[in-house]
Amino acid sequence: MNKITSFFRLARFDKPIGILLLLWPTMSALWLASNGFPDANILMIFIIGVVVMRSAGCVINDLADADIDKHVERTRRRPLATGEVSTREALAFLLFLLSIALCLAVSLGFKVVAWSLGGLVLTIIYPFCKRFIKSPQVILGLTFSWSIPMAYVACGTEFNSSMFLLWVGVLIWIVVYDTFYALVDIDDDLKTGVFSTAILFGDKVSLVTSLSQIIVLVLWAYLGTILEMSLIYFLMLIVILLLFYRQQLLISARKKKDCFRAFNESWYVGFLHFLGVFISLF
Repeated sequence: MNKITSFFRLARFDKPIGILLLLWPTMSALWLASNGFPDANILMIFIIGVVVMRSAGCVINDLADADIDKHVERTRRRPLATGEVSTREALAFLLFLLSIALCLAVSLGFKVVAWSLGGLVLTIIYPFCKRFIKSPQVILGLTFSWSIPMAYVACGTEFNSSMFLLWVGVLIWIVVYDTFYALVDIDDDLKTGVFSTAILFGDKVSLVTSLSQIIVLVLWAYLGTILEMSLIYFLMLIVILLLFYRQQLLISARKKKDCFRAFNESWYVGFLHFLGVFISLF
């Protein structure tokens, strides 16, 4: 039972926020690509795929960062860092998760499989980017938003301006909320020598993230305009604006607890945007 609990924690099933952050933009993409409720089979496969790939990403991340995690307060109790799960066991678990993901992709056709391989490459390289790239959050943005073009491919819908507006908006939003996340670890990251946008932006982190949030809203507002979304969609964007303002207040003093809260509340943004899309296309 203890080993099962360790694998449960390794996959971060005890911290579902990562699933929520990945799920809602994926749902928005499926609804937009289908111009309404998507095929039930495609919807179910993507929901399962979100859970499986997020879990696989966590395992890959912990395999890459096992030595670093031991020296970071927030991560030092992770199963690989403590030795509760061995590297061999983690690799076997990862193979199991990736096998499920492959079966899901195959069931949707060759084009989806091809795009899923791109997502897999991003998932594998992201954990190592913090050692070489000053803005690894951009790679995370690509990784976490990769399901958006995949949704269009799975639904047989050509890439259009609305897809790119959603995709770029989500990518920038991911960079912002992971910067909030990085603010929690900034002291440990400086000690261990890894990079993040929290370090890169420095004293201008509030300015850069707030401007980025405005860009996200502009992109999504333009998306709503060209698709002639209902008033509800734009009301959701106003609520998201208020959430963005709250997050800026939370990170203003750079207190770790408040920065972590700003990150934890980020999934509301994805949910509210999906809710606006869902109601408009109902």
